[in-house]
Amino acid sequence: MKKNVFENADLAAQALARFVAGEIGKKNGLFYLAVSGGSTPARLFSLLTGSYRDVIDWEKIRLFWVDERCVPPGHGESNYGMTRETLLDHVAIPGENVFRMKGEEEPALESHRYGELIKRTVPLDEGIPVFDMVLLGMGDDGHTASVFPDQIHLMDSRKICEVAVHPVSGQKRITITGPVINKGRKVIFFLTGAGKKTMLEKIFQQDQSLPASLVQPESGGLYFFLDKAADPA
Repeated sequence: MKKNVFENADLAAQALARFVAGEIGKKNGLFYLAVSGGSTPARLFSLLTGSYRDVIDWEKIRLFWVDERCVPPGHGESNYGMTRETLLDHVAIPGENVFRMKGEEEPALESHRYGELIKRTVPLDEGIPVFDMVLLGMGDDGHTASVFPDQIHLMDSRKICEVAVHPVSGQKRITITGPVINKGRKVIFFLTGAGKKTMLEKIFQQDQSLPASLVQPESGGLYFFLDKAADPA
């Protein structure tokens, strides 16, 4: 595990953008990337579409999602919608290279469809897809992707994708599972703000009741990009 701490959120985002662009540049051939939603990755995407728009070979990226809320793509809570507005509308990733979770479809059917799509499209190791990079966030309850503490068994699921349920709102979500996350070559948490500090301390102490603590990629390529406010130090 490598922890990278920066003075503020903007510097953390800039460092992560450099890291992402560098990893894409080093890879010969296709680059399989799975991204999360939320306001924090939106900051990263805005940097990638600025300073790195003409540096990255966008055509070699195959873009997938870590999770999706079961809402239409035009809905304000859609992870795909956020990524489209902050990234896809500004760079030359061919449409056929973008593989979205369809939040508007029946969740169980879409979970199965997306799992099969990943299996056909992403290189496999022991039957599990291997992404070059998985970008994760973490909730204040220690959830990551859409694996919540009360559904922590999804970190051990044999399926590529599962249907999860938000424990407060009851909203259904589709998420990749723990084994898929942990096959990632580079798995990155990008977390900023004092609200993350207490939970991060538990994660670093490997509290096994928290899904984010169970992110332990086989490759050893686990990275945290944090600002000082989030770092429990």
